[in-house]
Amino acid sequence: MAKPKRKYKRRYDNTATVLLFILPALIPLIVFWIYPILRTIWLSFTNWDYISPTYKIVGLKNYLSLLRNPRFYEALGHTVVFTAGTLFPSIILGLILALLLVKNFRGSGILKFILFSPWITPTVAISIVWSWIFKVDGGIANTILTALNMSPLKWINSSDTAMMSVIIVTVWKSLGYCMIFYLSALERVPGELYEAGALDGAYGWRQFVDITLPSISPTTFFLMIITMVNSLQAYDQIQVLTQGGPSGSTRTLLYMYYQLGFNEFNMGQATAVAVVMILLTVGLSVIQFKVSEKWVYY
Repeated sequence: MAKPKRKYKRRYDNTATVLLFILPALIPLIVFWIYPILRTIWLSFTNWDYISPTYKIVGLKNYLSLLRNPRFYEALGHTVVFTAGTLFPSIILGLILALLLVKNFRGSGILKFILFSPWITPTVAISIVWSWIFKVDGGIANTILTALNMSPLKWINSSDTAMMSVIIVTVWKSLGYCMIFYLSALERVPGELYEAGALDGAYGWRQFVDITLPSISPTTFFLMIITMVNSLQAYDQIQVLTQGGPSGSTRTLLYMYYQLGFNEFNMGQATAVAVVMILLTVGLSVIQFKVSEKWVYY
């Protein structure tokens, strides 16, 4: 009869030891991630105005108001456009840069640093510089277009081109980040695979499609997740360049959250938008994980 007790005690000791080791990491996770999420979900069922110390439970009223609010669907559409417009160019152009720089040559290290530097530069500083570039009169962008005998654009001053302008800034900032990860992935592809492919008659494009892309698929999957999350959380460049305008043309869900919470003092509905963003992020991540099972080679 003593053996089961000893076995149970051994399991208990092992569990206690594991918990003791993960506690230093678990406490910040609970305090700065799990608790804020739970608090946000709770506030989304209230009518808190961000100023009053008291609030009432209003149930699903905030969510129902969102579903009847045209601004919500407009912001949702802008979020989808912005995410897609930054995700695919960042991945594709980052891979192209990595393929061009994977073979070291004189000055390649400096070139890699220059291309990576936008990622480590504060987004606010980058956005301020790009606001000068996008100036209608005297801006570098329109100066280049004029030199190429092309019509100048209004860039961030027009609802037709404002979203494109913000996407350009975001992609430009993300290129170096994607490039660095792809460089590391390309260097880890075994050379024997290319030699075997050459024996089978695979050269150039066939090697890229049949060997390179499958070998770097885990990196592609990782970058897709990170880039998607960063796009959903984009705020600084929108605030500096367009403030959600003109005419709400660059208002994403996150910027709508900011406006509802800190401009209109409707924190209950703002947190409802935040909950929708959490669900959207989780849903897209799950879809990507399911799709990746068919093409990611771990």
